Amino acid sequence: GHTASYAAAATLAGRPKAVRAAASACATNPIPVVVPCHRVIYADGRTGRYRGGPEAKHALLTLEAA
Repeated sequence: GHTASYAAAATLAGRPKAVRAAASACATNPIPVVVPCHRVIYADGRTGRYRGGPEAKHALLTLEAA
């Protein structure tokens, strides 16, 4: 997989100014296995929040990068 920014996710949803809403939706996603929101990060490279915790998000990104 590839990563995308929260701004890109908001734009894809048709609401380019809704970056905070996109970040919140990804952070509280109740089905992260089905909707892989761990790939959405801040534009500056910070990983942001993840329902499974920051360690899980980092581990998934590291695993997919290999």
